[in-house]
Amino acid sequence: DSRSIGAIAGLAFAIVFTWRLLRTPQRRPPKRQTTTASSSSASPNASSSGNSNSLEDSTTQNVIDEFFQPVAPTLAQIVRQRLSEGRKVTCRLLGVILEESSPEELQKQVTVRSSVLEVLLEITKFCDLYLMERVLDDETEKKVLVALEDAGVFTSGGLVKEKVLFCSMENGRTSFVRQLEPDWHIDSNPEIITQLARFIKYQLHVSPVKLEGLASNVFNSTSLELFFGGVSNVH
Repeated sequence: DSRSIGAIAGLAFAIVFTWRLLRTPQRRPPKRQTTTASSSSASPNASSSGNSNSLEDSTTQNVIDEFFQPVAPTLAQIVRQRLSEGRKVTCRLLGVILEESSPEELQKQVTVRSSVLEVLLEITKFCDLYLMERVLDDETEKKVLVALEDAGVFTSGGLVKEKVLFCSMENGRTSFVRQLEPDWHIDSNPEIITQLARFIKYQLHVSPVKLEGLASNVFNSTSLELFFGGVSNVH
């Protein structure tokens, strides 16, 4: 009957459709390629992000390092620390403030050491400073005062000409120091240093030759300015 014929026809159509479907090759989506492509496309972003984070971390670390970097002390702080807050200082001129090393040389010329001026002026800001030297005549005394004035030693107001003392004998400097009773005395003569060691709280011996067997309150330095800046030159 007609229903049987329709069923057979439908069955035949289903068989043909299924057979054609099975013969047609199935295309699978390129999952690996897509994943690879996705990874490839994401890689530059990830790399860029990593570099950005690295730069930010480096910048932050630099800022932290600069913030916590120790601040170098000023010359004023160094001078105060070295002098142990001493308020009165006496200092010889020859071999310390002046280039010349003997009274005889001063009769010919007087040369103020430029490298010592900054330290010297800093000392005068908070210390009562007296300079002293042995001279052979009044003319040399005038030359020394003119040289100090030309160098600007008296411009800060902390040191005046009246605090530059002169004597005719070497032991006269010892008398000056004993009378003034400073916290510090600075000299280039080892004999004077030795004589004053038990009377003065601290002393600085300025000389390229280091003295041995000194008292614990006596320091050595090759120059006055190095005592306040070159730790390796001081003991």
